[in-house]
Amino acid sequence: MRKLLAAALCLAATVTATGCGANVESAKDAKSTSGSAEKAVTLTNCGQKITFDKAPERVVTNDVGITELMFALGLEDRMAGFAMPDDKGDLSGVPWKDGYDKVKWLSKDQLTKENVLDANADLVFAGWNYGFREDAGFTPDALKKLGVPSYILTESCRNGRSETSRGIMPPLDALYTDLTNLGKLFGVEKRAATLIADFRKQIADVRSEAPAKSPRVFLYDSGQDQPFTSGRFAAPEQIITEAGGVNVMHDVEDSWTTVGWESVVQRDPDVIVICDYGDVTAEQKKKFLLSYAPLRGVSAIKNKRIFVLDYVDLVESPRNPSAIARLGTYLKTVSES
Repeated sequence: MRKLLAAALCLAATVTATGCGANVESAKDAKSTSGSAEKAVTLTNCGQKITFDKAPERVVTNDVGITELMFALGLEDRMAGFAMPDDKGDLSGVPWKDGYDKVKWLSKDQLTKENVLDANADLVFAGWNYGFREDAGFTPDALKKLGVPSYILTESCRNGRSETSRGIMPPLDALYTDLTNLGKLFGVEKRAATLIADFRKQIADVRSEAPAKSPRVFLYDSGQDQPFTSGRFAAPEQIITEAGGVNVMHDVEDSWTTVGWESVVQRDPDVIVICDYGDVTAEQKKKFLLSYAPLRGVSAIKNKRIFVLDYVDLVESPRNPSAIARLGTYLKTVSES
């Protein structure tokens, strides 16, 4: 992942520092002034009530966005480690780099039961398709049998429309829900509330500058035979909308899912946003899109309007507001051209 531009770093850094105008309490200060961290706490997670007798002290997380939610709340000292593939880019330029320096990198793949038990974890924070998966037997129910509770990323909550479809609320609401829940669980409610307020303000500032005519946007994650993209319930939906665009797959009632190229052609996006991660580079993805014959007549391809965001920008994470700002700037230039 490319290091963010200075302005974007400043925007994102408001969640962890006072240098760009935010004024948030430290996790240490929050714990010293709030008793909730040491009392039983009941949360609603994916529609289910879960109760913790006390705040977990050895949390393990799966994937970059989930891990950075913990870091943004200053909860490094409550973590026993994280799992994350090493294709998530350069982490040295992120506002909460200290978290990566302090917390153990347990695996460069997804979490396993062995990781969890070796770390003596007392909470697993992951999501469906962000660590939790039936095929490997790594599920909240399986962990419960081992005596380890779980918290499921709200963006990934299953919605019952199919066995695997995900998403129960708008993506930014999912982000705010998780920050609120984590704040309550760890006794850092003030810090969580400040983060949410900062995010709302940043996003409102972008929205106030949005173009009058909203460009149609398609999110391209990967895939050549069929594209993997974002429906209504994944973070790109509101990243695109709040930036001033329209997600052409808004009617798909799922988070991340596969569609057909014919539906992309029919919806004729003005802009394609590439999700940058994995073994296939953003430049290779762009080259494929520009050379793929069925897309030849699509406006975004004809005008070479392709914008790149990093993986962590496009999953539920504290980097979502910065992604909205950067995409908003680009969409404004598209609308004015």
